[in-house]
Amino acid sequence: MSATVERAPGTLVRARDRDWVVLPGTTEDLVLAQPLDGDREFVAALFPDEVSEPGFGRPPALPGEAGDFASASLLRTALRIASTAGAGPFRSLNAVAVEPRRYQLVPLMMALRMDPVRLLIGDDVGIGKTVESALIARELMEQGSARNMTVLCSPSLAEQWQRELRDKFGMDPELVLPSTAARLQKAIDDPDRSIFDHYPVTVVSTDFIKQDERRDTFRHHCPDVLIVDEAHTCVGTGGNEQQKRYELLSALADRTERDRHLILVTATPHSGDPQAFAKLTGLLDPSLRTLDTTRSADRDKLARHFVQRRRHDIKRYVGQDTPFPEDRDTQDALYRLDTDYARFVADILAYTRHQVRGADGDHHQRMSWWTALTLLRCVLSSPAAAAATLRTRSLIAATRTPAEADKLGRAAAFELTDDETAEGMDVVPGSLPDEDSATPGKPPKGRTSEAQALADFADRADALAGPETDAKLRTLVDRVKRQLVDGYDPIVFCHYIPTAEYVARHLKEELGRSASVEAVTGTLHPDARQARVDELTARRGRHVLVATDCLSEGVNLQEHFGAVIHYDLSWNPTRHLQRAGRVDRFGQPRRRVREITVYDTDTGIDGLVLKVLIQKHKDIADQTGVAVLVPDQGRGVLEALASALLLRGRQPEGQLTLDFEDDPDFGRAREALHKEWESAAERESKVLTKFAHSGLRPEEVEAELDALRQALGDPGDIATFTRESLAQLGAQPIGDARGRGFKAPVDPLPTGLKHALGFYEDADQSAAPGGAARAKAKGRAKTAARDLVFREDLPVARGEHALSRTDPAVRALARYLLDAAVDTGLPPEERPARRLGVIRTAAVDRRSVLLLARYRFRLTLPGRTVTDEPRVLVADDAQVLAWRTGDDGSRAWLSDEETAALLTATPDLNTLPALRDQQAARAADELGDDEINGHLKARGQLLADRLRDAHQRVREAAGQRGRERGAAAVRRIDVRPSGKPDLLGVYVYLSAPAAQQPAPGGDR
Repeated sequence: MSATVERAPGTLVRARDRDWVVLPGTTEDLVLAQPLDGDREFVAALFPDEVSEPGFGRPPALPGEAGDFASASLLRTALRIASTAGAGPFRSLNAVAVEPRRYQLVPLMMALRMDPVRLLIGDDVGIGKTVESALIARELMEQGSARNMTVLCSPSLAEQWQRELRDKFGMDPELVLPSTAARLQKAIDDPDRSIFDHYPVTVVSTDFIKQDERRDTFRHHCPDVLIVDEAHTCVGTGGNEQQKRYELLSALADRTERDRHLILVTATPHSGDPQAFAKLTGLLDPSLRTLDTTRSADRDKLARHFVQRRRHDIKRYVGQDTPFPEDRDTQDALYRLDTDYARFVADILAYTRHQVRGADGDHHQRMSWWTALTLLRCVLSSPAAAAATLRTRSLIAATRTPAEADKLGRAAAFELTDDETAEGMDVVPGSLPDEDSATPGKPPKGRTSEAQALADFADRADALAGPETDAKLRTLVDRVKRQLVDGYDPIVFCHYIPTAEYVARHLKEELGRSASVEAVTGTLHPDARQARVDELTARRGRHVLVATDCLSEGVNLQEHFGAVIHYDLSWNPTRHLQRAGRVDRFGQPRRRVREITVYDTDTGIDGLVLKVLIQKHKDIADQTGVAVLVPDQGRGVLEALASALLLRGRQPEGQLTLDFEDDPDFGRAREALHKEWESAAERESKVLTKFAHSGLRPEEVEAELDALRQALGDPGDIATFTRESLAQLGAQPIGDARGRGFKAPVDPLPTGLKHALGFYEDADQSAAPGGAARAKAKGRAKTAARDLVFREDLPVARGEHALSRTDPAVRALARYLLDAAVDTGLPPEERPARRLGVIRTAAVDRRSVLLLARYRFRLTLPGRTVTDEPRVLVADDAQVLAWRTGDDGSRAWLSDEETAALLTATPDLNTLPALRDQQAARAADELGDDEINGHLKARGQLLADRLRDAHQRVREAAGQRGRERGAAAVRRIDVRPSGKPDLLGVYVYLSAPAAQQPAPGGDR
């Protein structure tokens, strides 16, 4: 019998007591197949002699088998959820838990015209670059153009990427960090197999993998898709670490070695340095390094690989509004130092000047210079930061050369670093010159006069702590209270860990029970930071989050917070942009957000940095629409400021009368910086429109998107389906007190479903083949609480589930309902979804029959190159067809619009069991009619033609039309029906009068 079974890709076969879908790669000796309605992770190789005709057939019209309206609706929704191999041109959207905004489809459409994909996504902060890049990667993997992928990012962003890929894109990424790499490698049985060959999706620390001992291994085993986050940190002249990153990326981007897909992501592709931008674009294509973007032809060439939009480009895009905050209310919170604090700052300044001006030798002077500058920054931050750095050994003092001292000093004082992020920048730099840190009240034996002076200063700093003597803290408390009164929960950003802890402690005392306050700093592991934020926002009432710049990027806080307060100014303008971007982004429910900057009017230091760097950065962005990084990271003007402060400044003893405006060196440095900055911004603004890609035509593929949305269902359908399914199975949902979801008991559920969800009665079941693995996949230990918890929105806590079609629990529930609907041997109470149904409704005036069918197709896509074999994929598409029975018994097939209207019909009268069985049996018998089978076959070919046209139209709309290679690729796309459709369900709609007095002919 097996010799006659059709084994073409997409057809059904039966083996091992279940039905399977035959996949490409099947040979005469082995049948490669995937379980019907099963995960792709369970693909198996079947022997030909165990394969037989499929058991899936027409719905059996057994007595009592027909269900009601609810059971039919459950089956339709279950089929939508279980389908993961969509036949349309956007295959990835079947497997993601988010519906991308229309503007977010532009990078995907650009990617569809490339092979390999080489794309730079430079969209503004808060637009959704993570979604855009991950969507491309998922699409490449769904289409078979890639088997695996890696994201290169900073360690502090690794967990964020992992969450995004897992929760929104249905992937299972492994983190490759210094703390995890050895464990991941040890878990692989083959010692010669790389982590990147074994795990399909990885998130990797760039600075970990770029080291010499790991770089070559990664180069040889780097996956098919490579996403590089914060790509601008890999180019430029930042130093040795940045150069290593660039060398790694250059090797990975080399197309002579391997044609992998490369997606570069950064909100700041323009650093003001044309050479750095050329290096960045040169990673995509070496010929882009020599382009002159002032020339139209060169801009056209670059635009094929580069997309960059600002908010005004996409706020309303192709008829869709994106709810960004309408405005950002910026405020300055000025304060004057209290008398004792001002005297303390003046004495520190006099001391540091004496140390710098009296230093012997170049190295000693550079150490004194940078130690003095970092000490002043700590003193102006808070008494806690001042005391901490005064009692901590100076990192700069441990250097051995002037160059080393300059490198560490610039990083600490100016926040200029060639590291990837602000990770580690919130630690106080230290001031002590000797090996021993001081203990308050207990000077070490033999302490130098310098160390004793610093210890005395530390004691003075301790005495200045608290709102009574710290005007900056008083100002903050006042501003925080104002925000809370106005309904804004604020995030307070501090530069140093001791400052954040100091501020949080005093805010807790001042606010009492009116608000919950927590601090998140670099002392916490990145994953623990998000957990602390979640704990804070889960509390009732108002919230205040105090954080260092470890939270200034990669963490989305817009759902719970509406204001940002800069307690400490960052001397790097990009940090301010990133801080504000935590709340001023897509998904912020407020129309206006607030940004408040706290600074003193005594020293003039913060005011000058605000004016020369931060405000200038904002002005350039507002005037030109381009966010250009400060040239050379502002080193020249900051060093001129430091020179004016430490070498040339004078003031009466114990007073602060600093004035930098008249310093000639500072003035010249400021003018040079602003001239270079404005020139770079003007140059980039002239070409920005080209890279917004407003000429792409997403509206031309709107039909495909609408069809996909109808196939997948509305998010509200998922919540209704989950609630009703659980209730029908005896696990009555209980609403959450905050209205964010519900929970349901597990114990009443059928045993098979409980196991699919990862719940087991004992350890033996959990340890059974597939049991432990499945439990782990669901994030559920066998000792976990016996409740299923569902939340309306992402993110969800560990062990909870999102009401989305890609959530493992929702998908397990859908697959159980599909399997149970076919298994007529199960008890009725375990089969809430039925393949037969009869309802009486006023929505029809004649007997109408609705048919739920699943088609499978062989989708042929062009190979990676002209000489490569085409890629053959198996896809499925659920269709709803309907006919109306005439007076003479003839059938009139309904249009798509009429069928859609039929789906919304609701029952108006009960149906007698005998009538239900009679009508169900009649409908089941009709499925063998030649006319119906002919219509189903013709519909399958029509769908295949439509799908082929859709694939071609999407690629043409993406710009492939007119290009010789692209046009040839479009012509090689083919879609064909594979086998007969699965007739999943048939449902009869009777008019209310006909239901009461059925007629033997047309049931009018």
